[in-house]
Amino acid sequence: MLPHNRSFLMRIAVLADIHGNVLALDAVLDDLKQRGGADLVVNLGDCVSGPLWPRETMERLEALDLPTVRGNHDRRVAVDPADDQMWPSDRYAQERLTAAQREALFALPLTLEIAPGVVALHARPDHDEKYLADAISDGQLVRAPLAAIKRRLKGLDASCRIVLCGHSHRAELFRIPDGPVIFNPGSIGCPAYHDDTPPAHVSEQGSPHARYGIVELGQHPDRFEAIAVDYDHEAAARQAEQAGRPEWAHALRTGLMPG
Repeated sequence: MLPHNRSFLMRIAVLADIHGNVLALDAVLDDLKQRGGADLVVNLGDCVSGPLWPRETMERLEALDLPTVRGNHDRRVAVDPADDQMWPSDRYAQERLTAAQREALFALPLTLEIAPGVVALHARPDHDEKYLADAISDGQLVRAPLAAIKRRLKGLDASCRIVLCGHSHRAELFRIPDGPVIFNPGSIGCPAYHDDTPPAHVSEQGSPHARYGIVELGQHPDRFEAIAVDYDHEAAARQAEQAGRPEWAHALRTGLMPG
C-alpha cells in the first residue's frame, strides 16, 4: 500500500532493459514493494534478449501486464525465421519464446503517454535503436550535447514535460532548456554491453546492481529517484557462462566489459 497523506499526486516506477534477467527483475519488484509500491509501473523495453531466462522473464511480464514500449531487441527477437544477421542474444531469446510472445513484442508501441505530459519510449520518439541522450567518444557512451538531444526529441508534443527512456543502460537525469526532463533509470538486467556497430563502443554501469527508477509527480517540483538493487548476480553470471557467453558473465559480475 502507498503511504497516506502523501505529498505527490502520482508515483511511477520505471523499469528498463531487463534483457531476460528474471532474477534482477524479481529483486527490483521486491524492492519496489518494500518502498510502498507505485500507482503505475512502466516498462521501457528490451525485455528478454540475452543468454539468461527469456521465457521466464516474458511469462513474468505477461502476468504483470505493464504498459510497455518496444525496444530494438524486442523488435529483433521477433524476426522469424532467424537469419544470419540476428545477434546471438536475440537468437537465444527467440528460440525460447512462442510465436505469440514474439508477435506481442513486435506489436508494442514506440511511445506511450503514461500520464499527462509524461512520455515513455525506449530510445527515440521515432526510432527504437538510435540513442537519445548519448554520443560516442573514444569507444564510450557519453552525454550528447543538449542541442542535439533537443533535435532528437522533435515531434513530441509541446506539452511533454518528462521523457522516460532506456536503451543506453546508463542512468541519466537532466533538463533540456525550455524543454522536458529526461530520465533514464539504467538497466535492470544488463549492467554493461559492447556494441560493435560502427563506431564500436561500450556502455558500463560500473557495478552489478539492478537499476530502476521512481518518479513522483506532485503539486510541488517532481521528484526523481534512481535506485540500485543488489541481487544474486553470481547466479545470473553462471547462467550466462552455461549459455557460452563469458563476456556477459563478466558484465553481470562487475558492471564492466572485459578489459
